[in-house]
Amino acid sequence: MKRKSMLWLFAMILVLSAFLAACGGSGSDGASESDSGDSKKDGEQATGESGEAKKGGTLTYALDAVPEGLYNWAFYGIATDAEIIELFDESLIDYDENLEPVPNIASWETEDNQHFTFKFKEGVKWHNGEELTVNDWVFALETLADPEYDGTRYTNVQTIQGAPEFREGKADSISGLKVVDDYTIEITFDEPRVNNLVNLWSYPMPEKAFEGIPVAEMSASDVVRSKPVGLGPFKVENIVPGESVELVKNEDYWNGDVNLDKIIVRIIDNTATVGALQNGDVDMIAIQPVSGPEVEKLDNVEIVTAPGLSYYYVGFKLGKYDADKREIVEETPKYQDVNLRKAMAHAINREEWIDAFFFGYGKPVNKPVPSAHWIAADDSDVEVYDYDPEKAKELLDKAGYVDKDGDGFREDPKGEKFEVKFSHYATGNPTFESRAKALTQYWEEVGLKSKLEMVEVNLYYDMIEKDDSSIETFFGGWSTGSDPDPSGLWKTDEIWNYPRYNNPESDALLEKALSIEEVGDDKEKRKQIYADWQKLVTEDVPMIFIAELDEIYAKSDKVGGFELDVSGHNSPAEWYLNE
Repeated sequence: MKRKSMLWLFAMILVLSAFLAACGGSGSDGASESDSGDSKKDGEQATGESGEAKKGGTLTYALDAVPEGLYNWAFYGIATDAEIIELFDESLIDYDENLEPVPNIASWETEDNQHFTFKFKEGVKWHNGEELTVNDWVFALETLADPEYDGTRYTNVQTIQGAPEFREGKADSISGLKVVDDYTIEITFDEPRVNNLVNLWSYPMPEKAFEGIPVAEMSASDVVRSKPVGLGPFKVENIVPGESVELVKNEDYWNGDVNLDKIIVRIIDNTATVGALQNGDVDMIAIQPVSGPEVEKLDNVEIVTAPGLSYYYVGFKLGKYDADKREIVEETPKYQDVNLRKAMAHAINREEWIDAFFFGYGKPVNKPVPSAHWIAADDSDVEVYDYDPEKAKELLDKAGYVDKDGDGFREDPKGEKFEVKFSHYATGNPTFESRAKALTQYWEEVGLKSKLEMVEVNLYYDMIEKDDSSIETFFGGWSTGSDPDPSGLWKTDEIWNYPRYNNPESDALLEKALSIEEVGDDKEKRKQIYADWQKLVTEDVPMIFIAELDEIYAKSDKVGGFELDVSGHNSPAEWYLNE
């Protein structure tokens, strides 16, 4: 009973903090746990009461986390940067509410899912006045395949014919890229796959703007940090690092008129969200669940939600990865016993934890695919770890984790002291340390002594990615994106496979789900293969799947034209102000 009381005390304190923040305040902290890409979608032009969208005005869009400041799709690493990028840049390909690809700036044809012909719209201009051509796309694809590229998106070009040879310095160009003319390009992949199109990197880079900048220096350049160039409805006018980004209407936007004159992105403290919305200092913000209950009470604000494609998890470090060899080269022994991992999963009361820290905007997730995605398996087809502390204790006993010295905590099978070292990113968000402590408390209640380490957020994922020895179990989040293929997060040779999960059967299923010979265009057959894969992963428990959350936006009632669904929000070109 004591633990439950503490959980709800945490929750009450957080709601009170949000309420007190309604009086005002400013600052900047917080974090976006999951990585995401393009979240725009096509939508009909929004209209006001007169039947036409209002024109003009400045919308204030807030972030409750400090951007890292990498304002280019090829180099960004956290979702806060992506929130800004999607206001001024966009993809060649878009996705509808069913997560199916649809043409945006480019259309395509293919007969075999290996050879594709892409056609660009003519007359599309970059913000620097240069016309977009397929050469800008070739430039982007070759940048991602360059051995000096310091980003993480090589996986989105590696299946193009000749990309590995280019990356290894054995070729001066990527053989699978054939420019027909300024607006037509043929792309050949190394083999036919179901997801060649949706996995392909679809963001060109302005070649002229990057002229003379070595690939190794691009992420630190002004074109990425302070003077980004995009194709979208707004242009970046000014950036004050850690404080604001000012965007102005793109008069030459390729896809029609833009309603607003400006968007000002302000960085605020997450505890100031309610007050900023109430006072009209902010017109729109993607809010943390902790703010939801108080924001719902505001008369001048509407909350808009949609099913999310992200999930939170607790990961186990099961090995070490060699980024050069692209393989797991070492097994980490501490959490190799699957019964230990299963016990730790059964020890967590996810319903209680989600209610306490996410205030009705989430639910337990039982697999590595959010339930809103079309490939998600039914819970009856996967291993589910419901809250069952007695089952957890039985599994620990079976695995040899027992209390031998009578101190209330279990020793390992060798009789040595055992401690769960749990890491979580640290920011100014008051929920983060509280929710992390709650998880360690669950484990202690089944006899596993636990230690929490809060790590500064900008160091956190770097340490996880490099398999820092101080990271043993860790809290994280992923966004699955529009491509249903989870290979980039789960295959043995992928750097984003943070637990270093190593199961050949898993790799084989992921490859089978992409095989034209195996599935062709049969979506149900492909979904079944992914269901089999999800069953395997949940049985192996390389992660404890915790929660999936709604996407939550709060917007002033004077904001019109904003739409949200599972594919993300609509184009900011369609947003307008009623006054």
